[in-house]
Amino acid sequence: MVVVWSDRAKADLQKAYDYIALDSVKNASLVRDTLIDLTAELAADPEKYPLDKFKEGNNGKWRALEKYHYRISYRVTKDLIRIARMRHTKRSPYWY
Repeated sequence: MVVVWSDRAKADLQKAYDYIALDSVKNASLVRDTLIDLTAELAADPEKYPLDKFKEGNNGKWRALEKYHYRISYRVTKDLIRIARMRHTKRSPYWY
């Protein structure tokens, strides 16, 4: 199984890194690296995290994980895990 980040999710991760780096580059790197490692581990166990409770009509393929007040939403298919979105948990959960 392969884990692929969408362009939007990559941009969200970069924005989070840039924001945290304003105070501490070390902490920004820690958060970024941890989130990337957590998503890489999904290849071994894609159903490790619960279903995405904010995804309307979730057919069981959408899941989400949370770490450091960031929520990563991902979709599991037969041979691919797509990281669709990353957002701070204080932001609205709805797509816009």
